[in-house]
Amino acid sequence: MRGLASSSSARILLLAPDLLGESLALQLTAANPGWEVLLKPEQMSGRPGLVVWSIDSLTSISSIQLEALQLTERWQPAPLLLLLPSDVQATREQLLAITASGLLQDGDLKDLQGAIETLLGGGRVIELLAAREHRGVQNAGGNPVGLGQWLLVSGLQQISRDLQVIEAILNPPPEQALLLLLLEGRSRELRSARSLLLWLWGPLQLGFEDVRSFTDRSQTSYESSEITSITLRERNSIAVWNTIRDRLSGSVEGGLSNGTGRLLAIEGLQPERRRELLLALLQQLDQVLKRLRQGELTTALSGEWFELQPELRRQAFTSMAGSYVQIPRDGALRPVVTSLLNQSDFSGEDEDLPDPATMLAPLLADQPVLINGQLLPADDPRSLLQLEILVSNWMVRTAELIAAELLDACGEWPELRRYLLQDPLLATRQLDRLRNRLNTQVRWSEWVERPIQLYESQRTLFQLRQGRIEPLFLTEPRDLELNQLGWWQRQVALLLETRDALAPQVQSLVSRLGDLAVVLLTQVLGRAIGLVGRGIAQGMGRSLGRGGNSGREDGHRQSV
Repeated sequence: MRGLASSSSARILLLAPDLLGESLALQLTAANPGWEVLLKPEQMSGRPGLVVWSIDSLTSISSIQLEALQLTERWQPAPLLLLLPSDVQATREQLLAITASGLLQDGDLKDLQGAIETLLGGGRVIELLAAREHRGVQNAGGNPVGLGQWLLVSGLQQISRDLQVIEAILNPPPEQALLLLLLEGRSRELRSARSLLLWLWGPLQLGFEDVRSFTDRSQTSYESSEITSITLRERNSIAVWNTIRDRLSGSVEGGLSNGTGRLLAIEGLQPERRRELLLALLQQLDQVLKRLRQGELTTALSGEWFELQPELRRQAFTSMAGSYVQIPRDGALRPVVTSLLNQSDFSGEDEDLPDPATMLAPLLADQPVLINGQLLPADDPRSLLQLEILVSNWMVRTAELIAAELLDACGEWPELRRYLLQDPLLATRQLDRLRNRLNTQVRWSEWVERPIQLYESQRTLFQLRQGRIEPLFLTEPRDLELNQLGWWQRQVALLLETRDALAPQVQSLVSRLGDLAVVLLTQVLGRAIGLVGRGIAQGMGRSLGRGGNSGREDGHRQSV
């Protein structure tokens, strides 16, 4: 795309309503005298450097997609920029699937100029507004859902919003002990309410707001409330990585809250140390990618990546802790980095990390990314967002391994706690409670949760979004890992298989017993009760009749 047109002088074909088109053409040419803006295809002599299509109302995504494809084929290799209105009745995934190099929603003249310059330079621009609350909840087909599902999703969204507010107040924790206890109790109540609501009424995947699957993103029942802003100066793997790095760095800089529904080891670190650790991991990943690009890429990319992980973690820890920091220990000053590196083991592995080749190959060799059965280039916005999730998942899980080692080291080095950990963990009891809870969670996850996820072909990823760590479920075949489980883990999977096998029979038996109970209650017991009641009524009628007759006889005798 580079060399088609210069950003200072270019021919632009603007397709827009008459009044809007003339106004935009005047403003663009006034701000950029070198640009030639034409409003009619008949005015073109040759091919334009850029096609801009302004859509005043979006009625059908399929028709827009078809028209965009026709414009791209007619004026290729000129890129296509779509100007979308603010009230678009479509999901982010539907908009990103449109064949266009640029999407600009409700932008001003400055945004339009910047998008044109980027596209003329061979890049890509995506600027989409956040989803509106009044659009309502829609199902995968885009049709409104039923009342029950709407109430479920609305309740889950309300709970998620309340949890976000509480987590924002708790980061950093308030100094008032009573307020801290109240907020923590309220957070536990909301999480319990969400779990109970899901157990009673809805599927598990609706439990987390913005949960999506790479293999079927249409399963999401409601839209993201996140502003989508992506700018690629060039359409290659280096530009894709630079954009991902900048986006993740911005998410980490704003502070992090835990929205995963589980306890994280990095929550024990001070907010500043947590931020420094994640940024250091991001920097080390940048250096590793540069190193791998300089060498010859081979099929053993995953093996080389795993060999670099221990050193990468040590370097990230060194950057976080500070190379020259010394803290008292046993009556003498000891260097933090040297002491912890000698006693910590950074060679551990997280078995839930996906194959690194799915993340590294597009970022190193511009290989396509598989999304919804389609191979998309790495510079496609959908590919970029998926790669961003993979990178953020690696960052969080690697930070968890490092933080777990630091918590163990702080248990033997009390003076280190004030430098690395949050104030409540200065007490030995509180630190031990946190470590015990983490160990219990790890064992439960290893013995129960992981076999279930392997059997259900699911993998839990952690993504960084707007200063928040959130879960995401990736559906992929995991049969090889399932076959490598130990005896106890196999029994958990066997119990699931047994439940699935017996569930239809049990359901049928319960249904038949229910039908039998209905027959017994209505046909047998009901009739018996009816006969008894009828007999009682008849008996009462006869008694009343005899009573009335005897009264009349007595009256007759008296009259005589």
